[in-house]
Amino acid sequence: MEQAVRAWTAGSAFAEGMEVDKGTLAPGMLADFVALEQDPFEVVDERVADVQVVATWIGGHERFG
Repeated sequence: MEQAVRAWTAGSAFAEGMEVDKGTLAPGMLADFVALEQDPFEVVDERVADVQVVATWIGGHERFG
């Protein structure tokens, strides 16, 4: 799970050359993110796809939730 989350966050930011601005949650970084109904690190691997998104934040504004 850790490898998958890193690939979708820091890895994708690196792939588009934006690792200075996004890819991690830290002061000064862009923070588009989703809130999930469960912690994917605590879900059985076969059930991760069933974890629902409860909110989506883009550009500092809630866009779904």
